[in-house]
Amino acid sequence: MNTKGIQETITNILKNKNTLTILIVFAGIIGLYAVYNGRVNEATSLVQVPYAKKELNSRTEITSDSIGFMQVPKSLLSKANNILTSVAAIEKKYVNYGYTIPEYSLFYKEAILTTATPESEFANIPDGYTVYSLDVDFDLTYGNSIYPGNYIDLYVKTKDDETGKIVFGRLIKGIKVMAVYDGNGKEVFESSSEARNPKYMWFSVQNELFDLLNIAVDNGVEILPIPRNASYSSEEREPEIDSTAIQERILSKAVNLR
Repeated sequence: MNTKGIQETITNILKNKNTLTILIVFAGIIGLYAVYNGRVNEATSLVQVPYAKKELNSRTEITSDSIGFMQVPKSLLSKANNILTSVAAIEKKYVNYGYTIPEYSLFYKEAILTTATPESEFANIPDGYTVYSLDVDFDLTYGNSIYPGNYIDLYVKTKDDETGKIVFGRLIKGIKVMAVYDGNGKEVFESSSEARNPKYMWFSVQNELFDLLNIAVDNGVEILPIPRNASYSSEEREPEIDSTAIQERILSKAVNLR
């Protein structure tokens, strides 16, 4: 084989600007095609993942009969790394408190607990605290926009006994909502398929604040839960008195039995 002649031919081709340009363009097209074809294959390549065959409410154990399988694009998993793809990570686990897994939904890491939550969210109330239940309705909860875990404020509204004028102000700030129940004792946000109207909002407060709230309600003082902005609602804090003037007004109505 005349390798020298072949080398000379290649050299002459490469020296030809038009031929070299064509080769570069051709190589670019091949490269673009390879990249495009790889991305198309990734986008259209399907993988099998588990999904919920029925709605699963908070604290529900996830059993095999509630798990189905569907095909989803592989690219979806690369964009959402919180999607669970293994049955072992789901079966015999529990739906996290405050979460509902809708029917046909995929399973996400944040919605799954490895062990059951306590039967009552009030099982670990610290010493010196008492659970308080506030009567509410759809309007008082701003159309079900106050969720468990939110930090809100409690305002009061009453009439001055002497002047008859309205007294309105913030009594307690930074109080954490523990749960919201309907009239049947079911959690309002436990189901996404069943509309539930709020009836009771539960808090955990220091014993002295628990007594203060009861004195206020027993004397006709209206307690109003007021939501705040997202940063306030999510920042952990302890409930505290905001207005000592309103506090003293309420306590003045109490009978001292000592």
